[in-house]
Amino acid sequence: MPDRRRFLQTAAGAALIGPSWAARALGQPGPMLARTIPSTREALPVIGLGTADTFNVPPGDAAAMAPLAQVLDTFLQAGGTLIDTAPSYGQAEAVTGVLLARGGGLRPRTFLATKVSTQGHESAMRQLRQSQKALGSDKLDLVQVHNLIDTANQLALLRDLKRQGVIRYVGITHYTEYAHDELTALVERERPDFLQVNLSVGARNAEKRLLPACQANGVAVLINRPFQDGALFRQVKGMALPALAAEIDCTSWAQLFLKFIIGHPAVTAVIPATSKPANMADNARAGFGRQPDAALRERIAALLA
Repeated sequence: MPDRRRFLQTAAGAALIGPSWAARALGQPGPMLARTIPSTREALPVIGLGTADTFNVPPGDAAAMAPLAQVLDTFLQAGGTLIDTAPSYGQAEAVTGVLLARGGGLRPRTFLATKVSTQGHESAMRQLRQSQKALGSDKLDLVQVHNLIDTANQLALLRDLKRQGVIRYVGITHYTEYAHDELTALVERERPDFLQVNLSVGARNAEKRLLPACQANGVAVLINRPFQDGALFRQVKGMALPALAAEIDCTSWAQLFLKFIIGHPAVTAVIPATSKPANMADNARAGFGRQPDAALRERIAALLA
């Protein structure tokens, strides 16, 4: 069975041929798997695109921007829509805005999410206006309180902006396990539209209380750090892809790691970040084909135990 490297040798070019490349590669018609946002029932494709670190390049540097343009094109052609960014990601918002402005504008094809990460109403409004300018979009699909910074005040502000029609959804985020108890309490008390949190085959703490709380309270879930910043690939380096991967149409470790996450019923979408078009093509493929049930998820987890 081909591993991630072998898949990447062919996927980068194939991904750019047309919008349904991944479905055709699996012998399946139809779009990428989508999950509904509980608060509205709007559908969101399960593979999103993160921009932390990977999109932090000078927007005027053509050499640096070229592969990122390919990443975005590959993502959209596979049927992805959700792009997650933040003011704290350096130039990522500006880069995203430049890339979305190409070809007459790609913004209508995306679900654009960013964050507020500052104290106080006025500072948050300045940050939000800067985000709108950088992203080239007055209306944003999702704005999230980043890493629990001034949470109560910023949630109130974002809900007011939602009522005004400036944003469509409100969320909260964090990326480490120590915040999970506080996030659980916030989900139960505040019931935001979205929660963004870390989950992976090697870091499953969110499954204990936080994800069930999201299910019980109608909160959509975005997953960050799906590969634990590359640690999972280092752990399986040199290991053959297990036979169970074929049971859910996986041809790489990346797809197996992502499908483990998508297989949890609370998860709405996962947002891996990459600056490599071939990796984007590989990641997107996890949104197609069979997905693991609870038993198969445990078998996947046992591989890395």
